[in-house]
Amino acid sequence: MDKHPERIGRKLIYTGAVVNVYQDQIKLADGRVENWDFVEHPMGAACVVPITEDGQIIMVRQYRPALDRYTLELPAGKRDSLTEDTLITAKRELGEETGYTTDNWQKLISLKTTVAFCNEFIDVYLARDVVRTKGQDLDPDEDIEIKEYSPDWLREEIYSGRIQDAKTVAGIMSYLAM
Repeated sequence: MDKHPERIGRKLIYTGAVVNVYQDQIKLADGRVENWDFVEHPMGAACVVPITEDGQIIMVRQYRPALDRYTLELPAGKRDSLTEDTLITAKRELGEETGYTTDNWQKLISLKTTVAFCNEFIDVYLARDVVRTKGQDLDPDEDIEIKEYSPDWLREEIYSGRIQDAKTVAGIMSYLAM
C-alpha cells in the first residue's frame, strides 16, 4: 500500500467568530515534515437557489471585505449550531436575507468550498415558487440588496467571470443542468 501524508501535529493559531486557523505538521510520504495551513469552518452552511413563480432567480448584492468589492451571490449563511439541519439553515437565510419563502424545497448538491486548506461545507438547496412574505431581517453588520435576474443573464455573468463566488456558480449551474 502506498504511503500517504500524515498529520503529526496541529497548533491553533487563531480563533475567530466564524473560522479557526491552525498550523498542521504533515509528514510526507518521503519522510519530510512540512507545515501546512488549515482553516476550520466548524459550523458549515447552506445556500439557496430561489426561483420565483415566473422563473427568475433572486440574488443578493453585498459588500465582501475579503475582495474589497460588492458581489452578486445566492442567499446563504452558516448554521446556528453543529447539529442544525442545513435545510433549516437554508429556510432561515432565505427569509432573513430576502423576505422570500416557499414550501417547495429540494436539495441540489453538497460542496466542500476550498479543499486545499479549509473544511467548509455548504449544502445547496433549490427553492421553487418563492414569494415575498415579509421584509428583510438582516444582522446588524449586513447591508444586502435583493433583485431578480433571468437564468440566462446569470449564466452569461458566470461565463464572463463577473460572478465568481463558488457556491453561487455551483448552485446556478446545478439548477441550469436540471
